[in-house]
Amino acid sequence: MSSPIDASSASDDDRTYRPTWLRYAPFLGRPPALTRRQWRLMGLIALVNLFDQYDLQLFGLALKQIQAELLIPEEQLGELGAIVRLGALPAFFFGVIADRLGRRRVLLFTVVAYTVLTGATAFAPNAQTFVALQFLARAFAVAEVMLAYVVITEELDPEHRGWGVGALAALGACGNGLALALFSLVDVMPMGWRSLYLIGLLPLAIIAWLRRTLPETKRFADHQPQATSNSILLSALRPIVDLARMYPGRLMAVGSVIFLLSFSENAAGFFGPKYLQEVHGWLPWHYSLLGLGGGFIGIFGGTFAGRLSDRFGRKPVAASFLFVHTRWFLPSTRAPVGYSLPSGSAWCSPAWRQALCSPPRGMNSSPPPIGPRLRVPGSSLRPSEACSDCSASHFFSESTVPTGPRSRSSRWGHSSLH
Repeated sequence: MSSPIDASSASDDDRTYRPTWLRYAPFLGRPPALTRRQWRLMGLIALVNLFDQYDLQLFGLALKQIQAELLIPEEQLGELGAIVRLGALPAFFFGVIADRLGRRRVLLFTVVAYTVLTGATAFAPNAQTFVALQFLARAFAVAEVMLAYVVITEELDPEHRGWGVGALAALGACGNGLALALFSLVDVMPMGWRSLYLIGLLPLAIIAWLRRTLPETKRFADHQPQATSNSILLSALRPIVDLARMYPGRLMAVGSVIFLLSFSENAAGFFGPKYLQEVHGWLPWHYSLLGLGGGFIGIFGGTFAGRLSDRFGRKPVAASFLFVHTRWFLPSTRAPVGYSLPSGSAWCSPAWRQALCSPPRGMNSSPPPIGPRLRVPGSSLRPSEACSDCSASHFFSESTVPTGPRSRSSRWGHSSLH
């Protein structure tokens, strides 16, 4: 007679199970045969990631409305935006902590933190308070995204990891779609842009449920590192030092790709909604239609790209999608005035490219927490190194932020907008 523990284990390993929510995500295509435990983790992580992507989207979308109410001078927009975006850099430390304490505990903490800070942003009385709250919120939000992808790659079978990364990218992009849909109503909401941030408090309603149902990854539980208090920092930083020493060429190549892509796209993604509203007279719902329309096409690329990477390898498929993305992006910058959409391709083109190479920027362009990789993040590392390694490549993306928004704001502030 089998024990309850044996029965529970057998149920977790059942590969015939399909979650109910899967029927509402046809863009995932035909999924691989995952276990019940893997599907449960995918659903929980995707739900958290959805609200995370929603929060990350809001500042760029409502930039025009936020500037008007908080009386932010045009010449300061880029600097304030750069400060907020640089809030993602401290996420590195949460990756280090997660390599020591576990993914589950750190992930739950980041969810609570970014949710509370997002809700508090709705009551910001001035620009200084707004920037401080958003700087902190972004640190926790990006840490959550980074940990989400590490959990998926540690839990899924090696032959399914590419699909899992693409699926999580597509499901997370639904949060950006939610932000776009609600942004179309920003002019009729009782509190305007502040209502958008209040909606970001919703994850607090499920945090108790997450504590009960979200398990630690098996890989980390089986290889949990042991270290004395005086060696924790050194042992956590060791993977990054080893990565630079053992693969200096690969690190520089991948870092250069991340840096150049982020440099060219971050400012356009940040200022795109404001530019179209002020220069071309678009209304909020016009931009929402642009993002939702392009995203409906692009979101199907997540799992498609993931399956290709599982079949042909990460490196050749990543290179192919990066080339195609560049070919799609350049024509939009040369379109006639009135038709040039600086962020118009940010739903469609990057949704295909980044679903394969990294966690996506979503429907508009939130910064990638890991960046284009030549392998699935964390898949070939020890559990004590995976998050630290992901944090290292994330640095290359965020280091472009101060240059992009500041230069774009200066140019618009002295020409296009006056």
